[in-house]
Amino acid sequence: MAAKKLSETFSKSLIEEVGRWGCMKQTGVSLRYMMEFGSKPTDKNLLISAQFLHKELPIRIARRAIELETLPYRLSEKPAVLKVRDWYLDSFRDLRSFPDIRSTSDERDFTQMIKAIKVRHNNVVPMMALGLQQLKKEMDPKIVYEDLHEIHQFLDRFYMSRIGIRMLIGQHVELHNPNPPPHCIGYIDTKMSPVQVARNASEHARCVCLREYGSAPDFNIYGDPTFTFPYVPSHLHLMVFELVKNSLRAVEERYMDSDKVAPPIRIIVADGLEDVTIKVSDEGGGIPRSGLPKIFTYLYSTARNPLDENTDLAADMGTMAGYGYGLPISRLYARYFGGDLQIISMEGYGTDAYLHLSRLGDSQEPLP
Repeated sequence: MAAKKLSETFSKSLIEEVGRWGCMKQTGVSLRYMMEFGSKPTDKNLLISAQFLHKELPIRIARRAIELETLPYRLSEKPAVLKVRDWYLDSFRDLRSFPDIRSTSDERDFTQMIKAIKVRHNNVVPMMALGLQQLKKEMDPKIVYEDLHEIHQFLDRFYMSRIGIRMLIGQHVELHNPNPPPHCIGYIDTKMSPVQVARNASEHARCVCLREYGSAPDFNIYGDPTFTFPYVPSHLHLMVFELVKNSLRAVEERYMDSDKVAPPIRIIVADGLEDVTIKVSDEGGGIPRSGLPKIFTYLYSTARNPLDENTDLAADMGTMAGYGYGLPISRLYARYFGGDLQIISMEGYGTDAYLHLSRLGDSQEPLP
């Protein structure tokens, strides 16, 4: 079913309100602030947090809804993108129609509502990927996709904003957990072992590789398993999973028909004063220099796209490759808390990925 035009689905007053809120200033928070504020989840602090989100979330959501209406190459008209726009407008309406939060009871009701908003937006990434697939099918194949700078810049802003919205909602909801895991403040583990998280993510990636190919290279992790620092384990898991998955796939495909034993992936965790750096090294043949600019674009993938065959979005998100989204989104997760992701390649040999995570935790969220 095709999504309806904006004016057919939403009232004129709501559309005008979105325009007003989209012009307001966003307020960023740092990992350190989230940690310090959340360390005492009293009713008073939860009330303050809910009041902040009640004002902040509509601003962030309105900005994205406005952008979704004005995308280049008629991307805004694609059915999948219209669906995402409607999710954003529905969430804006839910937030704006919620009354002022004055009591603990109000705060609990608000928390249930933002929890539902987070669930509503669960499929935004595959749905936007589907919208881009719909666009690609209509475009001249001669167009070089990494040249579509406007679309890539929009998606960087869009997904960075989404990471922030989901972090703020998830953090607030998790502060209500009566039995948080040890050392955890909401989503943040104050004593996270990067070696342990990297091991779990690598084992997860290896399982996916085994399922896809029937075999998988080994991996070795080097680093101090007792070293810990405050970070969001789910973010780190996602990033390391993606990097190791790419390396396993490259090595597996290079050695598939070879008599030689596939060399293991090497994962090195180094703790510096400013950064914790995780290096993922493989001997999967590397990426040609001409291909390097493409790896952080959203319309590039060397594997078949699962959405081609599964336009109902039933595709398993753990599939080895295909969305072409893993690396650019991993880099956004790294940058969200002041880190970065770099890829260095030796064509004919292999690839090194350097994931930098800021130890300081005091950089503000990037606010697109």
